[in-house]
Amino acid sequence: MFARVSSLSTARAAAQRPMALRMQRRYAGGPPSYNEPSGYLFGEKPPAPGQKREKAAWERLWYWGFYGGMAAFGVLLYYKPDKSVRQWATPEAEKRLDESGLPWRYKPSPNSGYPEGIPK
Repeated sequence: MFARVSSLSTARAAAQRPMALRMQRRYAGGPPSYNEPSGYLFGEKPPAPGQKREKAAWERLWYWGFYGGMAAFGVLLYYKPDKSVRQWATPEAEKRLDESGLPWRYKPSPNSGYPEGIPK
């Protein structure tokens, strides 16, 4: 069913192909797709003594955008309006319970330190 192809017949078939098919250029290769390790942090050589590191053009924008965004987020989160159910439902429920005349507030024991109730 499956016949073995000898290396001689493969060589003959390759020799019979036209020259354009035998000598194809393949552009799939190229240099390594990663940065070769240099031994320096982030691949940057340290500056000479007495010189400052030259920053890239994007670094200042990154620092201001990242840390400024975090600061703005913190301020907005601090002043975020409270939209919880407890915030808007509690005063209404207390008002209704007070109007009904039923005792609903917690009354501590006389030995608790607050015999008249917990102050509001």
